[in-house]
Amino acid sequence: MVEPAYSNKFIMKHLVKAFYVLFSLILLIYLSLPNPEYPSALPDSLQSDEPGDTEITLRRAYFTNFDREEVLSHYQSELSQLKLFNIVLPTYRLNYPPEEAQAIIRDQTRSTFLEEVVHPFRESIYINGFKPKTEKDTIIINDQLWYQKITTRFVPSDTFTRVGLMSLALILAPLLFTQWKETLFEFKKVLKN
Repeated sequence: MVEPAYSNKFIMKHLVKAFYVLFSLILLIYLSLPNPEYPSALPDSLQSDEPGDTEITLRRAYFTNFDREEVLSHYQSELSQLKLFNIVLPTYRLNYPPEEAQAIIRDQTRSTFLEEVVHPFRESIYINGFKPKTEKDTIIINDQLWYQKITTRFVPSDTFTRVGLMSLALILAPLLFTQWKETLFEFKKVLKN
C-alpha cells in the first residue's frame, strides 16, 4: 500500500513546529514589552518619609486604612494594566511567610503578611503589611490613627536580559528534546538486546 505524499506524521510534525514558532514569537513579544512604572500609591494613604522607607527608590511605604485584600487588589490591578494585543496579561499572587520580609523587603521589617504580585518571567512587586496587634504598636501619624503600614518593593527586570535568556532557552529546548528522544531510543534498543 502506498502512503500519501503528505502523511499524518508529516503534517503533525509541521503543525508542532508551527505552533512552537508561534508560541515563541508571542512569548518574546510579551517579554519585550516595556516595564510598567512603579505602581501608584494607595488611595487615601500617607507615604512614609522614615529613613528606612526612602533609602532606595524601588521601595516605598504607606500608612493606610485599607485591609489586606483591598491593598492586594489595588496592586494587582495596577500591575494588570500591561496588555498584549489588547489582552490583559495574567498576574499571580504568591504568599510568603511574614518572617521572610526581613530578607525580601528590608532587615528589621515588621510583618503581618507578605505577598508578591508577579508577571511571569518579568517584573513583580512585593507587598508587606504590618497591622498592629498591641497598643504599643499603634500607628499614629500626624494625629491620625492608621489601620496598617504597607511596604512595597518593586522588582523590575531588564528587557534585554529577559528576552536574551528566553531566546536562548527557546533555541536550546528543541535541541535538548531531540537529544533526549535519541537517548531514549538508544536506551530502548539496549533494553531489547
